[in-house]
Amino acid sequence: MLATSTTPAREAAAAGHPSPVPVIGWIRLGWRILGLALIAAISIPAHYLFQLLRLSSPWPRLFMTTAARICGARVGIRGVPLKRDVFYIANHVSWVDILAISSASGTAFVAKAELAKAPVVGVLAKMNRTVFVEREDRLGVADQINRLRDALTDNWSITVFPEGTTTDGQSLLPFKTPMLKVLEPPPPGVMVQPVLLWYGGDTGYEIAWLGSESGKDNAVRVLSRKGSFKVMVEFLEPFHPRDYPGRKAIAAESRRRIEAALTAQVGAPLLPFRGHDWWEKEAAGEKAAGGTL
Repeated sequence: MLATSTTPAREAAAAGHPSPVPVIGWIRLGWRILGLALIAAISIPAHYLFQLLRLSSPWPRLFMTTAARICGARVGIRGVPLKRDVFYIANHVSWVDILAISSASGTAFVAKAELAKAPVVGVLAKMNRTVFVEREDRLGVADQINRLRDALTDNWSITVFPEGTTTDGQSLLPFKTPMLKVLEPPPPGVMVQPVLLWYGGDTGYEIAWLGSESGKDNAVRVLSRKGSFKVMVEFLEPFHPRDYPGRKAIAAESRRRIEAALTAQVGAPLLPFRGHDWWEKEAAGEKAAGGTL
């Protein structure tokens, strides 16, 4: 069992069966989408104007900060983020993580290549200097590593989510290491800083993108929620990757620090994550039994 309370509606959403959105929820959703469209309409042309004038653009971070608030996130910062030449390694709960970490640090991200082709979202991701990777393209890993190295050489901060998927906010999966190969050997002067994303109490589980829920359904559910929610971005003590030679050692040390910080927040040992297919199997079992989640 999870260390949080669950509801039939939440379990059903994770099983791919979203609950009907009430009228007031659609109104909230509409206002938030309108707000996001407005800030995007301002930020995108302003950003490219700054680029045309060869000026440092504040617009990607301004967009992320404003978008986080519009979506209901109230971002708090704990610890001191390194501002440049840093490789952030974070746990992953929701797409809201991206807004939260970026608003707190101005970081760029590593993302799936298909995101680059998504309408509007792809443009915004490129504006935020996202490094796109083909996760299934094993033959292209070397090229992807080179692009990550180029990004770090340009003094960007880069964030990766090495779990490779989202969890329930109170669990932690093993860290995958392919994208950490950029730190073998580490570029000169680059540090690693683990980052904990903590939504607090049941909120992480409520916000999390779990199971068979589609991205659209998750966005509708989050954006139609009443009120706001807190998300703490805790920047843990950075370390030099040369002190932990090899990507497996770097991943293990980062995970150890994030696990310790998450355990302190949860107030109990972390429980194993049930996995995204758990809800689908549970839904199939309920259907076979003639019941509902």
